Amino acid sequence: MLRRRVIPCLDVANGRVVKGTRFVDLVDEGDPPELAERYAREGADELVFLDIGAAPEGRPTLLDIVERTARRAFIPLTVGGGVRSVDDMRAVLRAGADKVALNTAAVATPGLIADCARVFGDQAVVVAIDARRKGPANAGWEVVVNGGRRPTGLDPIEWAERAASLGAGELLVTSIDRDGTQTGYDTELLAAIVDRVSVPVIASGGASGPDDFVSAVRDGHADAVLAASIFHRRIHSIASVKAAMAAAGLPVRPFPATAA
Repeated sequence: MLRRRVIPCLDVANGRVVKGTRFVDLVDEGDPPELAERYAREGADELVFLDIGAAPEGRPTLLDIVERTARRAFIPLTVGGGVRSVDDMRAVLRAGADKVALNTAAVATPGLIADCARVFGDQAVVVAIDARRKGPANAGWEVVVNGGRRPTGLDPIEWAERAASLGAGELLVTSIDRDGTQTGYDTELLAAIVDRVSVPVIASGGASGPDDFVSAVRDGHADAVLAASIFHRRIHSIASVKAAMAAAGLPVRPFPATAA
């Protein structure tokens, strides 16, 4: 069985790691390279670096910060935000990313997914899907873009299927309703997507503690689990999360005992 990955997320705005609730009320959490080095040392399997201002501001990725971050953490790094072309993706990979996440631009131009996969391989292409519930629990979800500012009318399950068929090698699924709330992952959304695609799915949005990571894998069928504030603020450690996952019978990569 494949090992389940634990992934800290660095949401970057104005060169700093920030974290809010449902993509607003952002609070400074630190320096991206410093946090990246800390998480690599503490047993993170991968890192996700999201330049959250790039799409709303219509600018490219902050490549200098990506480069400095990549130099400090020798674990796989996914970078998203501001990638609108094959050339943009090439620049981000050259700055040190191992994978690149497409979100707003992929919704606007789905062919970008296929173009990037053809040039760099689908293993390097991640499609990030930000979803919000449309109303009551049985009303479904809607994909939103531009940092959660613009609804698209797209159903996230259908969009996930299309993205995978176009060449996405992985999906990063974030519940905006749960983001920063520490109320647990939206396992219903996760399971609905995972059960319809054949590529790995990363769960994001809502982690409050180790049990939520277990639930995301066990109930949401996620292949990897991402979190931000609980790690930034040392509410829980990566080691404690992995220990809970291992105790629940989920395979994880060994972690340093001193990080617990």
